[in-house]
Amino acid sequence: MKKNLNQNLIGLIEYYSLINNNLLLSDTPLKRNVENSTPIFSGTKIQKLEKLKKKISLIKNCELKKNAKNLVFADGNINSKIMIIGEGPGAQEDIAGTPFVGRAGKLLNKMLGAIKLNRDKVYISNVVNYRPPSNRRPTDKEIERYLPYLKSHIEIINPKILLLLGSTALNAIIGNEEVISRARGKWNQMEIGKIKPWIIASFHPAFLMRQPEQKKLAWIDLKMIRDKAKILNI
Repeated sequence: MKKNLNQNLIGLIEYYSLINNNLLLSDTPLKRNVENSTPIFSGTKIQKLEKLKKKISLIKNCELKKNAKNLVFADGNINSKIMIIGEGPGAQEDIAGTPFVGRAGKLLNKMLGAIKLNRDKVYISNVVNYRPPSNRRPTDKEIERYLPYLKSHIEIINPKILLLLGSTALNAIIGNEEVISRARGKWNQMEIGKIKPWIIASFHPAFLMRQPEQKKLAWIDLKMIRDKAKILNI
């Protein structure tokens, strides 16, 4: 019995030695796509959010981070079942470290108020957490880099309704084949990590300030959110 056990151990050692040698001698690099994988955190919701925020703050070699004053993480009620995603921080948001505090933010507050919501009843973040220079749109590469953190953010909050404001948020979550003018006002339910929220897109408040005639369509979207929230008992 002892002899057989020793032989088995010798066989296992030889087997694992062979595996390790193959890994060391192989000229094919190991795939460690860490940056594009979705970070997983443990703890309470607050602890998970703090860990996520810390993880984002440690991002290296990011032009957005180099040119920004502050990390703009989120605002609102972490227990809300309605989460709003915008594009990225602007100048005022960069100074305050809070999303949607400039002119577009004031319009968003009015839009939420029209359906009896406010920042105490929703949770707000952006596709990227640092201000793009000159308020430009984040590049595809920048969006791709921050997308795993955004998906983790959504999964931690676990909303029943996810509102995507503007084409950047729409394309980041739904896909580049969608156009905001055609995609807005339609409900989709899709898996994000382990959750499956109802998703709707609408125009970004900054766009509505440039194109005020589109506010009538945004109002339709808001009423759809109000009605869906009633159905979902939010």
